[in-house]
Amino acid sequence: MIVLKTAEEIELIARASQIVAEAHQVLIRAVKPGVTTLALDRLAEEYIRDHGAIPAFKGYRGFPYTLCASVNEQVVHGIPSERVLREGDIIGLDLGAIVEGFYGDGAITVAVGDVSQEVERLMTVTKEALAKGIEQAVVGNRLSDISHAIQAYVESAGYSVVRDFVGHGIGRQLHEEPQVPNYGRPGQGPRLKAGMVLAIEPMVNMGSYGVRVLNDGWTAVTTDGSLSAHFEHTIAIQACGAPLVLTDLSKGVAVQ
Repeated sequence: MIVLKTAEEIELIARASQIVAEAHQVLIRAVKPGVTTLALDRLAEEYIRDHGAIPAFKGYRGFPYTLCASVNEQVVHGIPSERVLREGDIIGLDLGAIVEGFYGDGAITVAVGDVSQEVERLMTVTKEALAKGIEQAVVGNRLSDISHAIQAYVESAGYSVVRDFVGHGIGRQLHEEPQVPNYGRPGQGPRLKAGMVLAIEPMVNMGSYGVRVLNDGWTAVTTDGSLSAHFEHTIAIQACGAPLVLTDLSKGVAVQ
């Protein structure tokens, strides 16, 4: 069942989402050659707790850390460790926060020092694909209009979208209905309605879309060893106009 949120509930999700976005800014400044992914996890947890929220991922289904830190060919759910970041790496930083029982969720991919133009392009296309999907998150469209917009943009750039992991509804739970795939035909699935809150999150591979999960039970990697990028926003669909991007610091998220 898809649960529509009230304005008051969206405001709480927005507060959680803004803490996620602010934590990402802290992490962006910290990402550099020589830093460990475990150090980044500690920074993320400290920021979230210091701002009156609870880390959403820590303990979720047994995940042991605050941050999913996915490096290079790691697609999602990378476990923080003593791994040292090196010049030319890229790292996906996925995290969530809980405020008064409501969740916010977001992900970014960051370059470690200088990367090639090809790698920059992968990250840019993934971020732009997220924007293309968000553009379709308006009342009256179908859920798969989001999915198709992402897939079409990614594949037009010569990349592939991961199919094993998808976006999701979010609210009182981290993962709610509906699932939001990053691929599919347009015009399918439920009609989008005001009050829906979704976490839209394309994961884009430089090579094929195949992934596998490592023996740690969490870290998903590309089957062909190609690089992968991941961006995610939590958004709220409004009665009129474009959705509110709750994890975007640049746009503001005041809910009337």
